[in-house]
Amino acid sequence: MIYRTFGRTGLKVSAAGLGGGGFSRLGLAKGKSETEIVSLIHLALDLGVNIIDTAASYGTESVIGRAIKSAPRDSLVITTKASPAEYADWELFTPENVVASIDNSLRQLQTDYLDVLQLHAVVPQTYEHARDVIYPALLREKERGKLRFIGITEAAAFDLDHTMYQRALAEDDIWDTAMVGFNMMHQNAGVSVFPRTVEKTVGTLIMFAVRRIFAQPERLEEKVRELVADGLLPQWLGASPDPLGFLVHAGGASSIIDAAYRFVRDEPGVDVVLFGTSDPDHLRTNIASLTKPPLPTADRQQIVTLFRHLVGVGIEAPKRVRKE
Repeated sequence: MIYRTFGRTGLKVSAAGLGGGGFSRLGLAKGKSETEIVSLIHLALDLGVNIIDTAASYGTESVIGRAIKSAPRDSLVITTKASPAEYADWELFTPENVVASIDNSLRQLQTDYLDVLQLHAVVPQTYEHARDVIYPALLREKERGKLRFIGITEAAAFDLDHTMYQRALAEDDIWDTAMVGFNMMHQNAGVSVFPRTVEKTVGTLIMFAVRRIFAQPERLEEKVRELVADGLLPQWLGASPDPLGFLVHAGGASSIIDAAYRFVRDEPGVDVVLFGTSDPDHLRTNIASLTKPPLPTADRQQIVTLFRHLVGVGIEAPKRVRKE
């Protein structure tokens, strides 16, 4: 396993982070039993993963809590999220709402403290509320020992240009961590976010590294053809039934998913790459990708040359987010 220092927190975290959300929600969305999910989490820990990310709205805190009971608490980094606003219509929540969410997360996770509490899905229009109204309440909970560090996450599908982060990282120096949408075909955080997180030693977690766009060949082929038709990609890519197949070769990536994880992991400014899974073999494959050597320099440069200008590819909004 590759371990990194998680920004100003000083925590040592695995570059591969187990995500409790996404489309599978550790298998809950696919009908897996809690016993199966606990075994899956234990396998991740056995393979060297030491950071698990979840949220009050994911519905996975309880099963994660059950899984981590048998592990030494100080060997784990547990991050969860509380929402400062309703995701559907951005109705602002009160500090009392957020504190209640934190208390419930502690109960569900069966832990006395959170390593990182992140404000969930903050968009530009709710940032001021998150900073001026909610953040002071989080500081009080930190003083009470309920959490160690405070982070913020973007609502990637609603803020493709990272406007919230550009403001938060320029105006303020209060956030310990940031969760950012970034992948091979949505690279703009490499210019607009990561230089500032590095400057301010803000730990980063990456979401959307793979998701459906790179996991489903037919979806990727369709999207590439659409981009070619719009004049955003060269014609030769649209003519191929396997448009990113040039990345898969001896000495290169073993699959498009493998390339996607390795590209994101080695972007300057990236600390943790989150992955979701519901299957032990899939979990092993993801971790293997996130612990391999870097992609060949020529392949990495080709990804940058072809796709650095694209925005929003592979960034999909969740269909439903439960209210806190």
